[in-house]
Amino acid sequence: MARIREFDMDQAVDRAMDLFWRQGYAETSLQDLLKELSIGSGSFYAAFGSKEQLYVRSLDRYISLQGGDLEATLDETPGIRPAVRRVLASLIEADLADPTRGCLVVNTATECGGHPPAADRVNTAIRQVESSLAGALERAQARGEISPEKNPGELARFLTTFIQGIRVVGGARMGREFMEDSLATAMRVLD
Repeated sequence: MARIREFDMDQAVDRAMDLFWRQGYAETSLQDLLKELSIGSGSFYAAFGSKEQLYVRSLDRYISLQGGDLEATLDETPGIRPAVRRVLASLIEADLADPTRGCLVVNTATECGGHPPAADRVNTAIRQVESSLAGALERAQARGEISPEKNPGELARFLTTFIQGIRVVGGARMGREFMEDSLATAMRVLD
């Protein structure tokens, strides 16, 4: 008779995600995961298969959470300029508050970007950001908030690249003035 799982899978994935985010994939050992999740190795393998599978699952969770936050901000903030500023400023504030943590997608791209499951997730996450921004910019253009001469797809691609860049630079502890100057310049692309 199979044993009943005695832990919440979603909470376990969230805790693993946080651990991978803090330490990175390579620096997180199986023992670290077992301790963080308070489970034995048999339960770990039965629930997650492997460290790599749990990492991918954690990355999927992160992408889902971040994507939901992005969509909500773009949908709930009146006006495209305030919405984009709010998105960018929140990322900058997160990096200034904890410059060692950065973005799990960027961390994955730099640490595991050559491995197919991780590279696929990174690509998916970046395309998701681009798609969300493009949709919001297209709707804003239809409302007359952005010049008809602007290309929403190109703007979305630039802003997506800018987001990835500030996540890297933010992790390098460039400081508030540098980040705010960069934000002001990025916002001018919408003019």
